[in-house]
Amino acid sequence: MQFNYDGRVFRSVSNSGNGEAGAETHFHYHQQQDVVWAAYGGGKILLGSLLAKVHPDGSLDMRYQHLNQAGEFMTGECHSVPEVLPDGRYRMHEKWRWTSGDNSSGESIVEEIKQD
Repeated sequence: MQFNYDGRVFRSVSNSGNGEAGAETHFHYHQQQDVVWAAYGGGKILLGSLLAKVHPDGSLDMRYQHLNQAGEFMTGECHSVPEVLPDGRYRMHEKWRWTSGDNSSGESIVEEIKQD
């Protein structure tokens, strides 16, 4: 299956306790060939960006960085696996690790926001 992330907007629906993305965090995705990038923010995150490579199975190998509400720069890496929901929206199952701070790991799910 070919995945197209361009123009999709996601929000966090679950996250490990050591994560900073929450329900108020929105991710605005763009794609050109096998490269995906996004700007994100909301909740604990003032502004962030991510850059990812799309694998043949549609999964994303990404790096991210953001500035949080506490004024700290945070960086990390994530492997994100897509699921197509019955209504055609994407749900992403993510395993991530901070590359700053305590270098801890976690899991999250982000889900595409239904566009009217």
